[in-house]
Amino acid sequence: MAESKLHFMQKTKKTTGKPTQQPAKKRTKRPAKKPTTKPVQPTARTATKKAPRSARGKPVDPGVRRTAEHQALAGLRERLHVGHLAAGRMPPGAPIVRASDARRVDDSIRDATPMLTEDAKLLGFAPKHHDDFTRTDTWRVMRIMGEFIEGFDKLAKVEKGVAFFGSARTAPDDPQYLAAVETAALLAKQGFSIITGAGPGIMEAANKGARQAGGHSVGCNIQLPFEQGANPYVDTQVDFRYFFVRKTMFIKYSVGYVIFPGGFGTLDELFEAVTLIQTGKISQFPVVLFGTHYWAGLVRWMLSRVLGEKKISPGDLDLLVVTDDPKVAADVIAAAWEAQMTEAAGAIRAAWKDQVEQMELEAKRLAATGRHDT
Repeated sequence: MAESKLHFMQKTKKTTGKPTQQPAKKRTKRPAKKPTTKPVQPTARTATKKAPRSARGKPVDPGVRRTAEHQALAGLRERLHVGHLAAGRMPPGAPIVRASDARRVDDSIRDATPMLTEDAKLLGFAPKHHDDFTRTDTWRVMRIMGEFIEGFDKLAKVEKGVAFFGSARTAPDDPQYLAAVETAALLAKQGFSIITGAGPGIMEAANKGARQAGGHSVGCNIQLPFEQGANPYVDTQVDFRYFFVRKTMFIKYSVGYVIFPGGFGTLDELFEAVTLIQTGKISQFPVVLFGTHYWAGLVRWMLSRVLGEKKISPGDLDLLVVTDDPKVAADVIAAAWEAQMTEAAGAIRAAWKDQVEQMELEAKRLAATGRHDT
C-alpha cells in the first residue's frame, strides 16, 4: 500500500512539475550575404502603371501616338465618306479605309509626301538649315497673303452670313440633318447667307436649306490629305489650303454661329468664337448650340468644373444659347443682327458727332485767328 502510494506521488510529480531544462545548443553564425549590384528590372505591371495614359486610359508613347494620329485621320476620312454615301452619292478619292484597320491605315498614310498639305508643310517639324527661310516660310507668306485676298474677294458680297458647323456623317434622314435644313431655310428667308465647310452631313443640310429657301449658299472647303468634294448645294465655293485663313473667313463674314452635334472641328470653332467674344474681339455674336441632349454633358462640365474652379466667369456661360427649336435658333440670330446694326449706327452717329464738333472747333479757331490778324 505504501509502495503504491509512493509510486502515485512520483508519477504526479513528473507530470505536474517543471520541465527539465535541456542544455542550450551552440548556434553557428552564418556568413552575411553580399549585397547584389544587379539593378532590379521593373516588371511589366509597374512599367505600365507609371506610363502616361490617354483620355481613354491607354498607355501612351510616341509609337502609340503616331498610330492614334493615323487612325484619327482615317476616321475623319471615313466620316466624310459615310456622309457622302448617306446622301446617295459616291465619295471622291480612293476607296474607304476604316479607322479600325490600323495596319492598312499605317500603310496608306505613312508615305505622306504625295498628299502633304500646305498646313502640314507650315506647321510640321523638319531639320532646318540657316538659309531655309529663303526657300520656305518667308516666301510662303506670299501664298498665305494670296489666299486671304482670294477669300476677301469672293466673299465681299456676303453682308450678313451665318456659319453652320456639325458632323460630316449625319445622314439625310437624321433629325439633326432635318433641323439644320429647317434652321438654314428660316435664316435664308430673312436674307442671311449660309456659310459652311462645304462638306456632307450638317454642312450639306445647311447649304440645302439655303438653296431651297432661295438664299445664298457658301462653302469654304479645306485641303485635306485626301480628296474632299463639296456638296452639290453650294453656290459660292472658296478653297483654302490653310485652316487659319478659312477660320478667319468664318468669323469675318458671319454674324453668328449655329453649332450642331459634331467632333473636334466643331468644338474648335465653338471655343474659338467664345474666346473672341470673351476677349472683346467681336460683340453681339450669338453662339447657338443645337441639341440640348448632346450638349448637356459639356454644359454640366463647364458649370461644375470650369466655372466651379473659377477658370471662367459666371457670365461667360451666358454667351451660349442651347435649344432644340429651329425657330428659336433663327430668332436668336436675327435679334443679334438687329442689335449689331443698332450698335453700328450708334457708333457711326458718335463718330460723326465727334467729327462735326472738331470741325466747329477748327472753324472757331480760324475765325479767331483771322480777327487777331486784322
